[in-house]
Amino acid sequence: MEFLLASFLGTPVWFWLAFLAIVVALTAFDLGLLHKEDRAMGIAESLKLSAFYITIALAFGAWVWAEKGADLGMKYFTGFFIEKALSIDNIFVISLIFTYFAIPAKYQYRALLWGIIGVIALRGGMIAAGAALVSEAYWVLYIFAAFLLVTGIKMFFAGDSQPDLSNNFAIRWISGHMRVTKELHAERFFVSVPDERTGKMVRAATPLFLALVVINLADLVFAVDSVPAIFAITTDTFVVYTSNIMAILGLRALYFALSAMIDRFHYLKYALAAVLVFIGSKIFVSDFLLGGAKFPPAASLAVTFALIGAGIGWSLWKTRNVPAASQSSSITIP
Repeated sequence: MEFLLASFLGTPVWFWLAFLAIVVALTAFDLGLLHKEDRAMGIAESLKLSAFYITIALAFGAWVWAEKGADLGMKYFTGFFIEKALSIDNIFVISLIFTYFAIPAKYQYRALLWGIIGVIALRGGMIAAGAALVSEAYWVLYIFAAFLLVTGIKMFFAGDSQPDLSNNFAIRWISGHMRVTKELHAERFFVSVPDERTGKMVRAATPLFLALVVINLADLVFAVDSVPAIFAITTDTFVVYTSNIMAILGLRALYFALSAMIDRFHYLKYALAAVLVFIGSKIFVSDFLLGGAKFPPAASLAVTFALIGAGIGWSLWKTRNVPAASQSSSITIP
């Protein structure tokens, strides 16, 4: 019992274990019960499952509020809403990746699920590194804040150009160093195929595996924005990690609803840019203009929620008569 009550990164071990148990249970339930068979998910099912994940995340936030206090509770919700909004941009890139690799909808959910499992580990490593840096040198937060300011300003003026996956380094490197089949093999990431020269059976990756790798690499790019953003809100490692992961867990369910109407969120990027500028500026305002007084968490949550809500609402209003654009592409494995 003493072990469970011991503190790990400022939070009791039992609290960490409870969170990990929730993540494992949700993942096992999702993969093992809801999706035993590969199939395409409809928009209605996607929205219902998304609502379920959001409810779990909000309930967990209430638990954080009760156990760790209102201050950290509000910071958890602020981080969760920011991560959830940033994930919409992530959905756009994931949609492009699946389109590029010509992955049918019925196989996308399983790839997303394994991608999320990888993201949980990758984000954990990045957050642990960030926490170590901040604990050793507070001034690292100023670097995070400046980065958020620059990123937010760049987002205001960035165009709508799509990433060129044909020149993606990871795709080219894997294709040059591994056997990769030219066609899909259902939901499998690796298969045994005859070698073209010897005729012996050898292991080869499939396009689904390439898509999985690129999705995880894309998340690392997004994490460069999202991890500093949450550290600028709080340095409590537990709140940083759990708000990140709770937002990501529901990403695969939300994907199938939003990927069909991603063009409806065209103006959200401006709201996200404003959020990044706001979060980044808070540290400088608190330390240099307010004499070290902390920006009220309730006000921070309210501003964040208002900006994101305004961005979503304005996007849906401005694009209410615009039909969803369809994208098509295909892949050629070198």
